[in-house]
Amino acid sequence: MSMWVYEKKLQYPVKVSKCDPRMAKYLAEQYGGADGELAAALRYLNQRYTIPDKVIGLLTDIGTEEFAHLEMIATMIYKLTKDASVEQLEAAGLGAHYVAHDSALFYENAAGVPWTAAYIQAKGDPIADLYEDIAAEEKARATYQWLIDMTDDVDLMDGLRFLREREIVHSLRFREAVEMLKEDRNTKKVY
Repeated sequence: MSMWVYEKKLQYPVKVSKCDPRMAKYLAEQYGGADGELAAALRYLNQRYTIPDKVIGLLTDIGTEEFAHLEMIATMIYKLTKDASVEQLEAAGLGAHYVAHDSALFYENAAGVPWTAAYIQAKGDPIADLYEDIAAEEKARATYQWLIDMTDDVDLMDGLRFLREREIVHSLRFREAVEMLKEDRNTKKVY
């Protein structure tokens, strides 16, 4: 059985009202930042190898959804910059990105720091890893709120609100998994 079935559509429609390289630069935080979607997807799909069986599916589901979110962020960045002039990119602080990558997306944060595997946490202790995952979701939720605060584009806000709400759901699901594993640990059903 295949782990993924790819549908040629985004998880949620991505619309933007205007060219806005400044917002594209900020959105890079969720594309290639420490608390962004790539780091989350890889973290969860990696952790599932050392987590109890009853939680593997949760990590797989959420890790897979994070890839869908990564695709949404990439689409937002592309749409916000596709009509930008070199002067607009430079004014938004994307001059160095343009020189190195033209209009190609690159896994880097809003400050232009390239993504690194050091962003992926995996302790091997299920409770510790799930608390790390809760923190990652809450940091992503906060970042989405701050991105919403930085734009007046109602179409972009809609997609960002969707992503923020999914982070809340993921955090709640990880919290439920912690409680389930704590209960197993307390009743001597050692994981």
